[in-house]
Amino acid sequence: MSQTVIDSHPRSQNSPLRFDWQEVEIEALFELPFNDLMYRAQQVHRDYFDPNEVQVSTLLSIKTGGCPEDCAYCPQSVHHESALEPESLMDIEAVADAARTARQAGASRFCMGAAWRNPRGRNFERVLEMVERVRAEGLETCMTLGMLDEQQSRRLRDAGLDYYNHNLDTSPEFYGEIISTRSYQDRLDTIKRVRDAGINVCCGGIVGMGETRADRVSLMQQLAGQKPHPESVPINLLVRVEGTPLADQADLDAFEFVRSIAVARILMPQSHVRLSAGREQMNDELQALCFLAGANSIFYGEKLLTTPNPEADQDRRLFERLGLRPA
Repeated sequence: MSQTVIDSHPRSQNSPLRFDWQEVEIEALFELPFNDLMYRAQQVHRDYFDPNEVQVSTLLSIKTGGCPEDCAYCPQSVHHESALEPESLMDIEAVADAARTARQAGASRFCMGAAWRNPRGRNFERVLEMVERVRAEGLETCMTLGMLDEQQSRRLRDAGLDYYNHNLDTSPEFYGEIISTRSYQDRLDTIKRVRDAGINVCCGGIVGMGETRADRVSLMQQLAGQKPHPESVPINLLVRVEGTPLADQADLDAFEFVRSIAVARILMPQSHVRLSAGREQMNDELQALCFLAGANSIFYGEKLLTTPNPEADQDRRLFERLGLRPA
């Protein structure tokens, strides 16, 4: 690893955002003494956000299982023998009811996920109506539906979609160890189509899948090289699910996860960095460190698509203990 020396003091908010971070610079951030890294991340965070506000989203699986992709972490893949039972696309009224409940529980954004390679036909028409109905409930809308073409991206924009989630998952170098049915370029192409259509981008990755720190550095460079930066950057910790190829993957060191959050905050100062999948296996102290490192968005509710998530009451109690406010 390089021993490049970097200034541990944060850039001023008045300085231009950077999109040209080099791997050696990102590597040097990861290698900072933990206290110095946390200090820099906290200072950058305070330059751009209220440090005591956390954006709250709810995620609903609107179509579960039966996905033709072979993502090694995902129990929804038809290639894996998980216990998940496939379900068809939800009824539009049921989605609207779920959105209403989420708003009443304090969520400001409602995210909908469907286990597709790409949406087609009548299902896509129903998805467009879901966007309209959720917006009518007074919530921001986000969807993750797999790959999109240009026309689909424009139609989602016209329906009022605020955000589209399409994660890179990992580095280009490690990607082939995790997924073979969709290329890295496929993901980048969908992100570009969404951005060109005028939809905000939600794009992050998963750590703890057996990748090296060099892979985490490369992933961060890919994310921070997008211009503009993704408006939301979910940093997921692998949730090991029985029946998937990564079910027996060793735990990622907790401090390495916090470092990943802090580096994301420094590289993408204006983005909401979302503490996403894996919170169920985190204690309150680890989550507090993540908020200190610059995480300022979470998913609220019982599930993240098909895996458990801390319940809303538990999150509210943690917010009260830390003096955080949902936004």
